Amino acid sequence: MFTLSQLILAAAAVCTALIAGLFYAYSCSVNPGLGRLPDAPYLAAMQSINRAILNPVFFVSFMGTLVLLPISTWLHYAQPLSSRFWLLLAATILYGTAVFGVTAMGNVPLNEALDTVALSAATDSELATARTAFEQPWNRLHTIRTVAAVATLVLVVLACLQPAKLVDA
Repeated sequence: MFTLSQLILAAAAVCTALIAGLFYAYSCSVNPGLGRLPDAPYLAAMQSINRAILNPVFFVSFMGTLVLLPISTWLHYAQPLSSRFWLLLAATILYGTAVFGVTAMGNVPLNEALDTVALSAATDSELATARTAFEQPWNRLHTIRTVAAVATLVLVVLACLQPAKLVDA
């Protein structure tokens, strides 16, 4: 039988893996593919993707990780402090700041600004300006959150491999 703390840790690990995988796949396939498009199709595709990702499946994993990691960390808090606790604490801080924080404070505002661009009424020059204002900053922030999500996953996997509590010698 599994304990509540084990089930929450497993759920946190799955959610973390889903987000790290999403960001990783995006970095090595979607971004390079979209980057090859001319301005108007690139901007239209990004607007469409940014709207489509706002769905319950994405939110369960993205927000689930934000909720489950600190709960799991708290459930593994015991004296003396275990390696599992420290790894989960590091994962929680990293995800909260460099994945969720970067997304909320960086990528989302760029998505919202892009969403206001009326592509059908824009001139070629306006499209080029909109792309320049969006693409490089968005990709830079996406790289930060991707590396952080993968590092968070590594920490969670290492936590799963650690004993829950220190064993007295």
